[in-house]
Amino acid sequence: MSSVRPPDPRAVRSRDAALASARELLIEQGLAGLTHGAVAARSGISRATLYRHWPEPPDLVRATLALHITLSQSRPTGDLRADLLTELAGTRAMLHEPASEQGMRVMIERAAVDPKFAEVKEALYRSGTRVVRAILADAIARAELPAELDVDLAIDQLHGPLFFRRLVANRTFDLDYVHAVVDDFLRCHSTKPPRQQGIS
Repeated sequence: MSSVRPPDPRAVRSRDAALASARELLIEQGLAGLTHGAVAARSGISRATLYRHWPEPPDLVRATLALHITLSQSRPTGDLRADLLTELAGTRAMLHEPASEQGMRVMIERAAVDPKFAEVKEALYRSGTRVVRAILADAIARAELPAELDVDLAIDQLHGPLFFRRLVANRTFDLDYVHAVVDDFLRCHSTKPPRQQGIS
């Protein structure tokens, strides 16, 4: 039986250094500054290594945002309201963090005209909504949400207000806003009485 070799620590350090530099450039200069040459100069990682991991600039953006998504996502506990609040609080944090916010703006803008960015945006959408999708599916299985619930529409109802307020209206918002979005959703869809969901 073949064994899986652990990742080379040097390769891991190189990837981390490159992504840290890509994140800084994205914050400071936007997409225009996120080039292989700029990342190589700032991180000290060779261009050949960068091209091997991320052949095109969209790949660098994707890797940077994917890291933010992974760090912001939670582990569901089985408490529907608490799990939704925790996960959407992570989304709120991403929308207010300069690197991820700028990356999302770039992705949305370029996806309309660049098939590569459109492909990356779709992959990030699937990754970014994975946990909420699982929370909703588990709640349906527990009969806390109706079996006929449209999960895609539910994800729009939960994430949509947050993205609209930050990326379209250019307004900041706090956790009270997240609570209001989740509680409105549960009032409309939960099969439990409001008091059992902790909704006042």
